[in-house]
Amino acid sequence: MNSFVNPLPGVPDVESPLFEEIFASKAVTPDTIDVARRLRRDGFAVIDIPDPDLDRHAAEIISALDQQYDWNGWRNGTVPNLRVQDAWKNISAVRALATNAAILKLLSELYGRRAFPFQTLNFPVGTQQHFHSDSIHFSSCPERFMAGVWVALEDIDADNGPLIYYPGSHSLPVFTNEHVAVDLSAVRPDSAEHYRDYAKAWEAIVDALHLKPMYFHAKKGQALIWAANLLHGGAPQNDMRRTRYSQVTHYFFDNCAYYTPLLSVPFLGSIYLRDIVDIATGQRVPNNVNGTAVSQPRTADTPVQGLRKPPKLPKDFDRTAYLRANPDVAAAKMDAAKHWIEFGYSEGRALR
Repeated sequence: MNSFVNPLPGVPDVESPLFEEIFASKAVTPDTIDVARRLRRDGFAVIDIPDPDLDRHAAEIISALDQQYDWNGWRNGTVPNLRVQDAWKNISAVRALATNAAILKLLSELYGRRAFPFQTLNFPVGTQQHFHSDSIHFSSCPERFMAGVWVALEDIDADNGPLIYYPGSHSLPVFTNEHVAVDLSAVRPDSAEHYRDYAKAWEAIVDALHLKPMYFHAKKGQALIWAANLLHGGAPQNDMRRTRYSQVTHYFFDNCAYYTPLLSVPFLGSIYLRDIVDIATGQRVPNNVNGTAVSQPRTADTPVQGLRKPPKLPKDFDRTAYLRANPDVAAAKMDAAKHWIEFGYSEGRALR
């Protein structure tokens, strides 16, 4: 019997320098070991989604959400993206994919802590999104206890907006505001302006390290698991007449504090903690570090001490343009200004 005791429980098992010792001591299948090795090496792993009801779930999701998208706006270029966030609240098939028991078990074995889903995103077309790391939006202490699972609800090829990702980029440091020299007390409360500093850094890193992109030409039912820090995005959608139905679920892991680095400067006393709900249980998940509850961050007397609070609206905020750019918000009949302050800013939503 292997008596190995992991001395680094605050590092995800799959990314630990003690990977071999940890997984040699686990009672897991060879398939799980294979996924672990691929995820460790590349920052992603492709699997077939273990859902015998996938066809039914996909059909239900597509049918339930179809009328919520501004198809005309998308095809004439006035709406830059189509998506619905957290449809799990109203659509059982979305929740079923997000809470798939086999996926939860696999992620828990890979990371060494219980996995739970906290956000879903449903897309009818390609995102065409600049490549990025999820770690600036969804991070944890200890870091890297976050993973994404993207599921193809139809076949995807080069013309209907495949995923793009950079193998190995997950091994880069997790860059936050201090690394890109952003002074949050001086910038406008405009997430697009702030986000550009990260985009420039990622582009420079990709060029300097000669990182090569891969494109996921997925078959219906294939899933891509990615590590928190993997650079990924959406390739251009060449054929605007086609769809690209997919679902993304983001997962955190137990016994962490969950926060948004994009809106945080921890050493100046400002941490934007997230209020997380476990989709599987419907219960809030407490923020804690090594068993100690983090009810709210300690605050220093600095110009940025209030940054964890919602920002003010930009002077040129256009409610109509915001709803047009974010059709899921419009479909939910939410107030545009309230949504941007409470959610849109931290999520990097487009203003128009």
